[in-house]
Amino acid sequence: MNTEQTLPICIAGQWRPGRGERYASRYPATGEAVAWLNAADLQDVEEAIQGAHQAFLHSGWAQRKPHERAGVLYRIAELIRLHSEELAQLQRQDNGKPINETRALVASAAGTFQFFAAACETLEETITPSRGDFVSMSVYEPMGVVAAITPWNSPIASEAQKVAPALAAGNAVVIKPAEITPLLALRLARLCEEAGLPKGLISVLPGKGSLLGDALTRHPLIKRVSFTGGTRTGKHIAHIAADKMMPVSLELGGKSPTIVLEDADLEHAVAGVLYGIFSSSGEACIAGSRLFIARALYEPFMQRLVAAAANLRVGDPADEHTQMGPLISASHRESVERYVALGLAEGGRLRLGGQRPSGNVYDQGYFYPPTILEGLSNHQQVCQEEIFGPVLVAMPFDDEAQLLEQANDSVYALAAGIWTRDYKRAWALGRRLQAGTVWINTYKQFSISTPFGGWRDSGLGREKGRLGILQYMEQKSLYWGMNEQPLAWAGVPREVAQ
Repeated sequence: MNTEQTLPICIAGQWRPGRGERYASRYPATGEAVAWLNAADLQDVEEAIQGAHQAFLHSGWAQRKPHERAGVLYRIAELIRLHSEELAQLQRQDNGKPINETRALVASAAGTFQFFAAACETLEETITPSRGDFVSMSVYEPMGVVAAITPWNSPIASEAQKVAPALAAGNAVVIKPAEITPLLALRLARLCEEAGLPKGLISVLPGKGSLLGDALTRHPLIKRVSFTGGTRTGKHIAHIAADKMMPVSLELGGKSPTIVLEDADLEHAVAGVLYGIFSSSGEACIAGSRLFIARALYEPFMQRLVAAAANLRVGDPADEHTQMGPLISASHRESVERYVALGLAEGGRLRLGGQRPSGNVYDQGYFYPPTILEGLSNHQQVCQEEIFGPVLVAMPFDDEAQLLEQANDSVYALAAGIWTRDYKRAWALGRRLQAGTVWINTYKQFSISTPFGGWRDSGLGREKGRLGILQYMEQKSLYWGMNEQPLAWAGVPREVAQ
């Protein structure tokens, strides 16, 4: 990519510079500019929404047969796969994730478009049971223009989870990617156009979320907002949406508990705990950041865990062997460091990490090592607030009642993990844990066919799953009168033919 060139952005099918300030997308491993672009401004937002509205009304997309819309989505999936390595390398540069992880995210995006293409062409409308002299039906229709506001930690996969079902449902979509990771959304829009999506149905507006996200949410032509990001911003969006009587999907923060029972398979549990918190450098809403270990198992498990964590490979995201890349920015690393310092000030002890690595590649980028704290209680700040980095707090527990009280003691309820050989106990414990997703003897595994979302401050609504397409549609009931006589209330006699 030519870093001297200013990338155009997509405004209702028109590719041109944004009207906002010029800024750089930077590689977190080196701080170097990957691409330059002009952010969108409020006028760009208005043009994108108006253009999307016109495309929704006049392109014929909403009126196409479901299998016809599905055909375009299948082609998008094919194009993502065709350009998979290019997209993976671009995402590596955009947010610093290791290349093997970005390849998996690109594959996920292709699978998402394929899944919702299939969901679209097999979606059935229903004749509901009759309760009178009529035939009643339940049908679904597209909403119009929807907004997809996506995070910086999983570009293209996050966009796909919102854009694919929205397009499958017949809508137009305005994407607001994270300001610091705009490149994959722009590339996806190009692929959508190449696949035959009518002009104007997709826009991409990079820039500050506080400006653009607010404008999108408040606009009267936006009929739904799907947001993934921080809880504070999600609550702000929810307040605006409530005033508009507009539905929202909110996938927000987490402080997920991971539980190791005394009968756990130690090899599996150690590997799962490490993957749950340290993959993606802990920059994941579902990160298993609170570790509860049965007291009898605590020290032997911790010894194994610390030894394995110390061997994780932190370094260049382009290296095939790297397991942890840099954090997203210098300011975010400083935030993580403040939480570690707070944990120590609250009486915690470091079992591993807690200091920036130095030398070679580490001096250029925003790297931070796997960090494990202990000696803290669940009510302390580092156990209650989302750190969004590679920081694990380990705590022993004595009995199941104490465990459940602590695990559920959080404003968040996004995910949880259980490690045990006792499947009956796992079932009972999993049902009592307050979380939208519970993993048992695994962690951080996903299926596009399985709904995902959280409770409480972790969000509202669900993404994925076959019925995820219905979140982007309005339900309508139709009644067909079959009565031979006029409705009796009016007292109108039926004329009898002579």
